[in-house]
Amino acid sequence: MNLELPCPAQFNLAQYVLSQAAKTPDKIALAVLGPAQAEEMSFARLEDLVLRTASGLLAKGLKQGDRVLLRLSNHADFPVAFLAAIAVGLVPVPTAAGLTQVEITKMAGLVAPKLILAHPGIALPAPEICPVLNGIEDLSLYPRADYALGDPNRLAYAVFTSGSSGQPRAVAHAHRAVWARRMMWQGWYGLTEKDRMLHAGALNWTFTLGTGLLDPWAAGASALVPADGLQPARFPELLERYDVTIFAGVPGIYRHMLKSGLPALPKLRHGLSAGEKLPNHICDGWAEATGTTIHEALGMSECSTYLSGSPHRPAPQGTLGFAQKGRKIAVLGPDHSPCPDGQTGMLAIHRNETGLMLGYLSAEGVELPLAGDWFLTGDLVARDASGAFTYQGRADSLLNAGGFRVSPLDIEAAFQPLTGDCIALSYEVKPGTHILALAHSCNIAEADLRIHAETVLADYKRPRLYAHLATLPRNTNGKLDRKSVIAHLQEAP
Repeated sequence: MNLELPCPAQFNLAQYVLSQAAKTPDKIALAVLGPAQAEEMSFARLEDLVLRTASGLLAKGLKQGDRVLLRLSNHADFPVAFLAAIAVGLVPVPTAAGLTQVEITKMAGLVAPKLILAHPGIALPAPEICPVLNGIEDLSLYPRADYALGDPNRLAYAVFTSGSSGQPRAVAHAHRAVWARRMMWQGWYGLTEKDRMLHAGALNWTFTLGTGLLDPWAAGASALVPADGLQPARFPELLERYDVTIFAGVPGIYRHMLKSGLPALPKLRHGLSAGEKLPNHICDGWAEATGTTIHEALGMSECSTYLSGSPHRPAPQGTLGFAQKGRKIAVLGPDHSPCPDGQTGMLAIHRNETGLMLGYLSAEGVELPLAGDWFLTGDLVARDASGAFTYQGRADSLLNAGGFRVSPLDIEAAFQPLTGDCIALSYEVKPGTHILALAHSCNIAEADLRIHAETVLADYKRPRLYAHLATLPRNTNGKLDRKSVIAHLQEAP
């Protein structure tokens, strides 16, 4: 695959993703895996449903550029609706099914949809701001539509991210974004048309949407997803029963699976992880249990992933790996000039990077915040002489310890051999006074944790407060939730 080839001048994301329908029409494109059986769909059937549903959307009076809010569960309806809208020039906006009415009302106000596609029981904006269609089955009764080709830089879809602000922002992506994802096929996945990729996340999440659906289909591979409501404890049997060759999920999913026990998995080639830092003990435990490795990647909703290890070039121990071939990134200092190797700086993406978003949607249009020619990711990294990157955390999440700036990842890595998952954070004990705290759920005496800290951490990095929780809080995608820990500490007597 030649990564230097530019995106075609006339392009449609959906047509590109579904091009396998003309080559191997009967091959399984999508399988939704239940505890007893799987619902399967071939590439030909998937494309047919997409194009018929696309006609159904146009029959509702929608015009190119109109936005369609998706309030759909982990069901085949989701990718069909998403690609159907893109196929005819509409702009789908997927959202998490678990959002409350208050949350989705705020988000809908940012994107001003013309239609909402919803499954029963999922919260809708209030008051009603546009027509709502319950389900998409009736839309597929129409004749097949034609793909709307055009400039690859035009808006294709939008996804929501809260970033560091905690406030939802609508990230606008062009059709070309999927073309840039080809850099991950070898730079992270080791993906081939023979693979059967199982992603553990919800379909409306950008990690699942890209890694779990769009990329396997574009490569001619099969995409497997767990049925709605299936718990992580059931995933090991899915890997065995359905001959999964690549598994993808956040570190918390791997942790659950290791606790549940893993059968022999002779077809599994490797795992993929993103979303948060992968602890060494999870990676080591997985290798011991399966004989395979987990390859980690760093990215964001604004630009998919850009740093990763891969089966072809594993990440050196303690690093995230390397810049994917073709990515236009740099490590910048405070003055936005390039940092020398070995020096920590902010990871930045050039404005001409094919995978970079168009910008954030707002009432005024689309805005791409830049520092000169660079979009600043907020991620702190250092690159060594070999080109490998070490992650230092988010610039906005660094902890202040007596005037020293400390990465929570350094503290967490020091305790993980004892505690497993843990969360380091800054806790305000009184107005203007913050101390380092460590939240954990292990059965280890605080005195032993303090002794351990003395042997592995400089004094200014040692937690002053240790908080034992029955379980560490996680969000709907399995990420550890620091804000919930802080709220718990504030509520404690």
